[in-house]
Amino acid sequence: MGRSHGGGQRRRLNKAPRTIKKESDVSGTRNDFATGLTGELAAFVAGSRLEDVPDTVREHGVRAILNGFGTALGGASDQALARLGAALVPFSSGQVASVIGRSHRVDAPTAAFLNAAAINVFDFDDTHEGTIIHPTAPVAPVVLAIAEMRPVSGIEALHAFILGVEVACRLGNAVSPWHYDRGWHITSTCGIFGAAAAAARLLKLDQTQTVWALGNASAQSSGLVETLGFMAKSAGVGAAARNGLLSALMAQAGVEGPQDPIGGPRGFLKVTCDAPKFDRVCDGLGDHWELLRNMFKPYPCGVVLNPVIDACLAARNRPGFDARAIDTIVVRGNPLLKARADRPDVTTGREAQVSAQHAVAVALHRGPAGAADFSDEAMADQKVLELRNKVFAVEVDGRKPIEAAEVEIRFSNGERLCERVDIASGSSGHPLSDAALEEKFLGLAAYGSPQLDIGPLLSRLWKLPALPDVAQLLTHARLPG
Repeated sequence: MGRSHGGGQRRRLNKAPRTIKKESDVSGTRNDFATGLTGELAAFVAGSRLEDVPDTVREHGVRAILNGFGTALGGASDQALARLGAALVPFSSGQVASVIGRSHRVDAPTAAFLNAAAINVFDFDDTHEGTIIHPTAPVAPVVLAIAEMRPVSGIEALHAFILGVEVACRLGNAVSPWHYDRGWHITSTCGIFGAAAAAARLLKLDQTQTVWALGNASAQSSGLVETLGFMAKSAGVGAAARNGLLSALMAQAGVEGPQDPIGGPRGFLKVTCDAPKFDRVCDGLGDHWELLRNMFKPYPCGVVLNPVIDACLAARNRPGFDARAIDTIVVRGNPLLKARADRPDVTTGREAQVSAQHAVAVALHRGPAGAADFSDEAMADQKVLELRNKVFAVEVDGRKPIEAAEVEIRFSNGERLCERVDIASGSSGHPLSDAALEEKFLGLAAYGSPQLDIGPLLSRLWKLPALPDVAQLLTHARLPG
């Protein structure tokens, strides 16, 4: 399903690509090369004007980037990042770009990889309502890497980030829910397109080059749900950022892609989805902004667990509550809760991020449910283990949206306590305030990057649109040495 776009005359920036011939061997008709859904998206990315981006979208973009820096700082010292760095850094081709929360500099693609992995490693980053994409992780690190390759102002960076998120989430809308149900990890598979789009914008690629960038991304789009709970998930998210950047750099160098790699007969949508919703890609483009559907998590775990933890914390705060008197616990929620988080036998903190049993136990016993509560140390807490074993069942309630859940606690004396959450903390109906985001940022920085003086970074992040050079953010996000 393709739609042509009157994209106007292409801008010639940097070195002009070779002249594109009319195509007749792809669809049997003679059309301009940049046609179909991909061409329309590319025209939007290349031609977007800052003045057409509403203030509310810009403000939410700042929040997303600030939240992303926070989760990256929290994840900087995680074992997964240490191992990924040990594998990649020795092969880095230069010292161009920063790794958040670390002292060393690496080449731009490697920095994009490691920063994306750090942002997402705790599952504490933002989540797009409806698709469950974590859009900042694959997109923002690409923007930051380019900002250390060449001067990029804060408003330029923000604009490119917003466009990248828009592309990723619109593709997610088009393939959901079948894409995720098939086992594709949507943050990685759609995120690479957002990364490529953001990079294309900052590299000043024209419409045709942007189509090529998206085509190069389509050749590398991957990521599996099967990796959730394992370090390999971080490899998928990191690769989405790195390969999105490389896709745009390839396009800049003249590496061509297909005419419509997204909407074509064997394009991304049809290959990875049973019934793609083509209209969701471009309808309302530039008027309706998907970034505004982005939510910020209060807990470092799968989004389906947010209402579960809310319910458990509410129970814990009731007068006279005694976790020692619990006999059994039943959790009820959206079908995705059971499909993705019914994991009673987890053994690592990584797996605990997607375990309803652990989320229940740690919230009832330890309370706040922060990064430390989903660590290997927390997994070894005997009282947490005892409570986890008391989660009798995770039941499906098809009437409940993803942001709702119910926890029923049965005590040994026969009494019952039922806590129901209809709108989870962090959801669009109950969003985190700026103050809560700041508190989350500071807590994560203290947890994963305690050596950093984080005040100057936080102050500059709130002022991102006014920064003359985004690279100065990274100077405050690196360890000395």
